[in-house]
Amino acid sequence: MRHVLVYGDSLSWGIHPGTRERHPFGVRWPTVLERGLAAHTANIRVLEDCLNGRRTVFDDPFLPGRNGLHELGQTIEKHSPLALVIVMLGTNDFQSMHPHNAWHASRGMARLVKAIREAPIEPGMPVPQVLIVCPPAITRPAGTIAPKFAGGELKCVGLAAAYSALAAELDCPFFDAGTVVTASTVDGVHLDAAAHVALGAKMAAVVTPLLR
Repeated sequence: MRHVLVYGDSLSWGIHPGTRERHPFGVRWPTVLERGLAAHTANIRVLEDCLNGRRTVFDDPFLPGRNGLHELGQTIEKHSPLALVIVMLGTNDFQSMHPHNAWHASRGMARLVKAIREAPIEPGMPVPQVLIVCPPAITRPAGTIAPKFAGGELKCVGLAAAYSALAAELDCPFFDAGTVVTASTVDGVHLDAAAHVALGAKMAAVVTPLLR
């Protein structure tokens, strides 16, 4: 049995746009990914470690534990051995309380990749590959989360290009989720059920060759 870890935020946890409900198992893109991988590769399990509000390496001034770097090494250790870690973070770096741009998020992502590669895994266990995934761009924040993400659609400009360049720099595979899905018009940030299914199906095609 080989394990793939998805390390993400609410876009992967599966918040339903406009509510605090969660898309069910089997609809969320990591679970669609697992089902797609199972069709091509035997004995694969996809683990979800996704937290609403998680940043790359920045703290949330209102909620604890949203810094993605904190305890990342132990998370990798806990789930080892891992064949692959998929990191899809960055959206929350652009919340209104932060001044960050795409460059800041890419530097945060670089620190996460370093932490994964240096995690205190047991001797003889493999250092997992890291797949960097750029989340779809924030569009027009709306509804109850509009104040939280005000201006985010401007701050996130250039994130895919910054992550792509970073992936080349760090010798990581890269995928831009924004080439497949867009944020829901309901809140301008999260993914609806159809987007989760589409992203999961595409991710299966992206991940399958990485596991060969």
